[in-house]
Amino acid sequence: MAEAPSLISLCIDTLAQELLLGDNDLLLQAIYDLPFHLLDTLIARLPPIALRKFQHHLPFQDQNEEGFSCDESTNKRKRSRDFNLNTAWQMLFKLRWPCLVNQIQPTDWQQAYWETHLQNCLDEAAEIALIPSFNGYIGDIQISDSILKYIGFAGHEIHSICDYSKLSYHCLQFGSHVSCLRLQNFLYTSETCDLLRSCKLQSLVLRWIRSKEQIDGLCKLLRQHCRTLTSLEFIHCTVSTDFLRAIFGSVVINSVQRYGIQHLSIIASSFLEPCKVSLPGELVSFLSSGRSLCSLKLSDNQLGRTFARDLFVILLNLSSSISVLDLSENKIAGWLSDFKRRFSSGSHSSFGIGKSLQLLRVLNLRGNNLRKDDAESLRDALVHMPNLENLDISDNFIEDDGIRNLIPYFAGASETCSQLACLKLENCELSSDGVNYLLDALSTFKGPLKSLSVADNLLGSEVAESLGKFLSTPIEVLDVAGVGLGSSGFRELQKLIKEDLKLVKINLSKNRGSIETAMFLSKLLSQAPKLVEVNAASNFMPIESLAIICSALKFAKGNVRRLDLTGHTWDFKPEHASLCTEFVHNGEPTLILPSSATSAPPYDDDP
Repeated sequence: MAEAPSLISLCIDTLAQELLLGDNDLLLQAIYDLPFHLLDTLIARLPPIALRKFQHHLPFQDQNEEGFSCDESTNKRKRSRDFNLNTAWQMLFKLRWPCLVNQIQPTDWQQAYWETHLQNCLDEAAEIALIPSFNGYIGDIQISDSILKYIGFAGHEIHSICDYSKLSYHCLQFGSHVSCLRLQNFLYTSETCDLLRSCKLQSLVLRWIRSKEQIDGLCKLLRQHCRTLTSLEFIHCTVSTDFLRAIFGSVVINSVQRYGIQHLSIIASSFLEPCKVSLPGELVSFLSSGRSLCSLKLSDNQLGRTFARDLFVILLNLSSSISVLDLSENKIAGWLSDFKRRFSSGSHSSFGIGKSLQLLRVLNLRGNNLRKDDAESLRDALVHMPNLENLDISDNFIEDDGIRNLIPYFAGASETCSQLACLKLENCELSSDGVNYLLDALSTFKGPLKSLSVADNLLGSEVAESLGKFLSTPIEVLDVAGVGLGSSGFRELQKLIKEDLKLVKINLSKNRGSIETAMFLSKLLSQAPKLVEVNAASNFMPIESLAIICSALKFAKGNVRRLDLTGHTWDFKPEHASLCTEFVHNGEPTLILPSSATSAPPYDDDP
């Protein structure tokens, strides 16, 4: 038989309901005068709508002061009490979106809550509006009970009092908390501008722009928020000169060539000719007029070498603030050949070297069909990027010769004040010869290199000796997944670890290491006091490896938070069940084990 609720509990529940549905100022004042312990209990039970009302009408500030005082600037009483309302919002967020709570670290959890809530409402409305038979108003789309129950509106009897179930209510009521949204093309209308008028939009992700009508509707939304917008991202759009002219014209402030956009991304979109062939004049004008632009991403748009070359030349001759340039997943092989030729002939002054390149911190050239000659041209350009911190040239066929072409850059950078901290060379058709050569050069690198990835290159155990020596450098993040170390490679690595390492994260997955993987991990855990994350998945380890790893975890110097052992076919015994609960960090299991033999097939990298 269930225990009967106390009188206090019943009263608290009644107050929560009154806050949710009522609008009684006298009741609110009485609530604020409750003793602290009762207020704590009440706050913990308030649904989001009621908590928002409680916080909005709060007549005093949360201060650590004795008694009450008056703040003349806000006309609110100060009461010596910290209600931890932000923590209450964090708990509500975690209850509703447990998978998202660890991915964000906002300072204002109430804003994060309502922003994510409104995004859910818009996503649900999109599914309805995209049905061919839909012909009503977007604002009248009904929000499902599965969403309404989370904020406190459960049951149809409430709907008759107010339009809580309509999209328009949620947009207008919670829009003031919203600064970032993802919108589908059906929302590019005048009606949407009215629905989102209370938002202070800073970031917009816009999808599937195809028609002139969609462009016209979107431009109204952009003009409405042009003073606050700092980030625009277009995905799966059809890009034409009219598109660029309209979009960029809509973010101009006071009819002058000035805007506040800091981040521009065009991803997985179709550039129509002549935009695809050469750099559109509208984009040139946008780049030339924006002093605030610091990030430019043109990824997976099938752009050619001429486009990339013209863009690079424009950036070289602009006094812009661009620090992030992403041209990944395009076909731009040969795009720097003119730069190399003119630089070699002494005519490089025409490129304006020393302007934009001086500020570039991130350069992403992943998946661009680059070859060894492109690596040589890139080397000449990198010399003029003294502040470059992150370089990604993965998924290009540069091979060992390409690496050798880049080595002089690393050698020269080690003698200067290079800022390079992260280098990615994944799947570049490299062999152990090329990577050994690279690791030897990087082992003497005087820059702050903290992260290196040579994953998915078939290196074999021959790379183990150079890799073991490289581990003794200040490297913190290392990815050698799928390089074919094998048992002998792990055995060699184990011998070479003789001092404490700086490693924080390491990926050793897909290396066919068998039980030698576990033996290496046992040594690594004892010699890496800062290690927090290890990926050792799919290494053909037998079940006996688990005992070795668990023993090492008990005596590890560091504080490992995640150790991935998935991708193994293990026959679990009852005694293994306790391992997941024995090693825990912040309530989450440290060991990530295969769920079953059938759901975790071994990794096979055979062609």
